[in-house]
Formats: sequence, structure tokens, C-alpha cells
Amino acid sequence: MPEEFLTAILSRFDYAAQRESTDCPAVTIPADSIADFLLVVRDEYHFNMLMDVTAVDWGKNNSPRFTVVYHLFSTRTHEYLRVASNCINDKIPAMPSVAGIWSAADWHERETYDMFGITFTNHPNLKRILMWEDYPYFPLRKEFPLAGIETELPSPDVKETTGAKVRAAPLMGGPFVATSGDTMSKREPRSVEESPES
Repeated sequence: MPEEFLTAILSRFDYAAQRESTDCPAVTIPADSIADFLLVVRDEYHFNMLMDVTAVDWGKNNSPRFTVVYHLFSTRTHEYLRVASNCINDKIPAMPSVAGIWSAADWHERETYDMFGITFTNHPNLKRILMWEDYPYFPLRKEFPLAGIETELPSPDVKETTGAKVRAAPLMGGPFVATSGDTMSKREPRSVEESPES
């Protein structure tokens, strides 16, 4: 079934290109055709469940720099499909929203916007979902350091104060740094100041 389906997709949509994949059929679709393509795939090929929307940052020296990736599932055939689409602009990356096709895309696109800085045009409520609105960074971009960036929290209800001092957000090392004595691999940070060994 996956091979037959992929052949049908590639013959029907001349703008579709096969992607290398070991686990499920995968195609690349131009950004200006992504919404139309996904609507047809949902309605005619029964990929009716949007599992995930995420992105890849290939780095500043690559063009296209950002690729948005959609993972779809068919509840009829129990098959998966991966659809990738390169963002329209490297400096201000953008992609049409598919929240009108799957309501689940709403939060997935907001998270991708929050972490990568990719704008989803015509999204009904595109604002950050994990970080606060004025947070100046995009944590899943390549240039964001593994150990994080010390940043002041924005308001009294989410920051600790000691007199006139304001404690910075505990981003260095992230919230999951193990304490001494915990079971952990040698590659994991031992303290909030350390980064994993390369």
C-alpha cells in the first residue's frame, strides 16, 4: 500500500517530490501548494488525522533554511504520511496555516512559531504557546545555545523577587538537569552551567 499510494501521489501532483524515508511515504510540497495538497490528502486519501507539525532548521548557511514537516495518519488504512514544505523566506520564514483543515494544527503551529519563529499566515490566533510574548529568542533554532540564555522573566506573577533584585529565568541547562546521585549517562549535563559532551 505505501508504494502504491506514493506512486499515485507523485503521478497526480506534478509538484510533489519524493523524500528519502525509511519508515513511511514522504513527499516535499511547495509552500504555495501545501494547503491545497493537504486538503486533498485528507478528503480523498483518508489521511484524516494530523499527528504533528514541526520544523527543521538546516542552519544559517543553507537555503532554504527552514522546512515545516507534517505527520499524518489514516484511521482507515492505518498508514502514515510525512509531508515536508520549505518555508517561503529564510529571513522571515512563513508557511500557510492549515488550522482550517485540521483544528489540531492550531496549537502545533503555535508551538512551531514559538520555537522556530516560523509565521503561519492566516492562523486564527498566532501567539507564543510556551514562552511569553516578548521573549526575544527562538529556542529550537540552531544558533540558540544548548545551555540556554539567561533571560529575565517578564512580570511579578512569574518571577521571583528579592528586594529590588530580579532573578533571571532558569534557562541555563533547562529544567531537567539531574542532581548528584541520580542515574544519568555521561553525556548529560552535571550542572546547569555545563553542556553535554560532544
